Amino acid sequence: MGTIILLVVVGVVILWVIAKYNSLITLRNQVQIGWRQIYVQLKRRHDLIPNLVNTVKGYMEFEQDTLRQVIEARNAAVNAKGVADAAAKEGELTAVLSRLFALVENYPQLKASENVKQLQEELTSTENKVGFARQFYNDIATKFNIAQQVFPGNIIASLFKFQAAELFQIEKPEEREVPTVNLSLKK
Repeated sequence: MGTIILLVVVGVVILWVIAKYNSLITLRNQVQIGWRQIYVQLKRRHDLIPNLVNTVKGYMEFEQDTLRQVIEARNAAVNAKGVADAAAKEGELTAVLSRLFALVENYPQLKASENVKQLQEELTSTENKVGFARQFYNDIATKFNIAQQVFPGNIIASLFKFQAAELFQIEKPEEREVPTVNLSLKK
């Protein structure tokens, strides 16, 4: 009788370990999917920026330094490694884009350009999608991290060497703002 109880207890513990391990694997995979969603939107953003720069380049002949900074920030963001690096470089790109859009306000021809308006709308839409993807990613990454840190899940997580997921966060407050673009003819 004592052997049967011991076998049942061992069986329950083994089933619990398997269930906890599988739940951690599920959460880890959801974190990876969340990052891929961010990546897709960031790639779209990165692909739009050269089109925007090429569209405004002819009009902004005296602002070549700003255009160069946009391209450099875009290239740095494209080459980011990992979540924290991507967040930092995307924040820098957002700040440079904000300066570009502020300069565009000084060029009436650009404000009236349908190409610039369309690119602005696409970029704004993409920024919103990045925000939603980042929120999803951070939510699932937080769930994953909590599941690894609470008892008794922390035992399984450490036993199988699970690593905490980095959150996609922007450190500098000024970089948290989405670029504001107003290309309307109204002041």
